[in-house]
This record gives sequence, C-alpha cells and structure tokens, in this order.
Amino acid sequence: MDRLTQIEVFVKTAELRSLSRAAEALGMSNAAASRHLAALEERLAARLVERNTRRLWLTEAGEQFYQRSGALLTEFGEAEDAVNAHTLAPQGVLRVTSSLSFATIYLAPMLPAFRKLYPKLGVHIAVANRYLDFIEAGIDVAIRTRLHEPDSHIMVRRLGRMRRVLAASPAYLEERGRPAAPADLAQHDMLVYNLAADPFSLRLTRGDTERIVRIGAALDCNDGQVIRQAAIAGLGILIQPLYIVQADIEAGRLTPVLLDWQLPMLTMNIAYQNRDHLPAKIRVFNEFLVNHVRSTSNSQIWSA
Repeated sequence: MDRLTQIEVFVKTAELRSLSRAAEALGMSNAAASRHLAALEERLAARLVERNTRRLWLTEAGEQFYQRSGALLTEFGEAEDAVNAHTLAPQGVLRVTSSLSFATIYLAPMLPAFRKLYPKLGVHIAVANRYLDFIEAGIDVAIRTRLHEPDSHIMVRRLGRMRRVLAASPAYLEERGRPAAPADLAQHDMLVYNLAADPFSLRLTRGDTERIVRIGAALDCNDGQVIRQAAIAGLGILIQPLYIVQADIEAGRLTPVLLDWQLPMLTMNIAYQNRDHLPAKIRVFNEFLVNHVRSTSNSQIWSA
C-alpha cells in the first residue's frame, strides 16, 4: 500500500475524529480507509487510534505521530503548490540564445510587452552566432537556422522562412557598377557571413534557371551586424537575410541588386529540450515569440 495514502488517512482521521468522515473527505470507502489505517499501524508496530461506538481518540503514540506527519503533509503540499505554480505561472529566469541580429531586431523590442504579461519571469539572452550546448550553457530556448539538431532530445519548431538578399551601398554601386548577372558577382567585393553553409558558393535561381557562383571575400565575418555596417560604409556587396537589412533598404542606406534572381530561403527555428512536462516559461515564450515575429514582420521578408 502507498505509504503517503496511509499517512493521509491517519491525519485526516485525527483531524475529523472520525474514520468515516476521513474516508468521505479523501474520496474512498470506509473499508479502504480502515485498511490503510491498519496497514500503517502494522508497519509502525504501534496502536495509533482507539475508538468505540461513540468516539475516536489518539493514543500517545498517535498524538506524537500526528504532530510529525501533519507537518510532513503540510510541507509536501507546499512543495506541490510551488511546483504547480512554477509549471502553470512562469517565473524564475528564462535563458535564451540567438544571433546578435535576431536579438536586436526581434527579442529586445518584444521584451517590454512580454514582461508585462509575465512580471515574475526574468530573461537572460546569450548572444552567440555559434550553437551553444543546452546543458553546458544552461539554455532553455535557442533561435537557430539549422533544420535538424544532432541531439534527439532537442525539439525544433519552425518560426518562419526568410528571404535573403544581395545589397550594397549606393556609393559602392556608383563606383563599381551594378552586377547585371550572377556571374558578375565574382568580379565584385563580397561581404560574406562565414558561418553559412558553403559561404563562398552562391546558388541563385530565376524560374527554372539556376546559377552557382563561386565568390571571394573582401570581408568574411561571423556576425551579420558587422557585415551590415561594412556594406553601409561602402566596402562591398553583402548576402544577408532580408530582415537584417530591410530598414537600411527602406532608408536608402543599402540598395538591393539582382532582384530578379532568388537566393535559397533561410529557415529560422526555435529549439528547446524535449520534456514530458514543458516548463511554462518555455511554452509561453515560444508562443509569444511566434506571434510577435509573425505580427510585426513584412510578409515579403518572412513566410510561416
């Protein structure tokens, strides 16, 4: 028999001074309650309860056990309440990792509204363009562009697919000219994100036509914001997700080139550890982020 149930029957019996009322309160039959109480007394080798046809009372051993077991059940209930509150009402610290660009453009602007909804939940953002280990870095949620995780215990949820663009500053294009075809890129100064898959090979499509161009780099870097600033300064032509440079294009700081050719779409995902009971802080953050990105992003940049 379950030891905890035995103690619950005894404590409720002591509180109500009635085994039948204790059984009713615990949702069990009188016979089941009696068996639990008898099993507890047998296990403890002590008589805990005395009763006759008119009343029920605790023995001296029963009184001592009631004081200790009552406190134990109270602490156990408080522990359950704390876990339930943690599961249902997010609190503590949520640790998120993403690239600097994504954190700057999406995460930081959404945090005020997110914190208003969940004021007991703090957010720690680890900006990194490499993929941090969940366990080693204590990460709860990672925003990543790779489609699959090598660890089967990591869940991947698609946040959206984004367009990539070739763009340069007006000053650079005035000096060097605009590329008219993909092959022309080999003659230009290219600004390359070196953590991309095969960063020095570009695959461009136009309808059924495909061109693959090998490029060199005037600058290769592992951070999109450095590449963006270098392009604005006139160093060359960048290849970046459109969400990173859309504001610069609208402001005239950068000008897209080869608009009739398409680069492969880039998929952005939310990754988190697979658990039987997903903590509320991860669940609410994921939902909030998906809604935020999809409600604030231009459909020409992102697609679900």
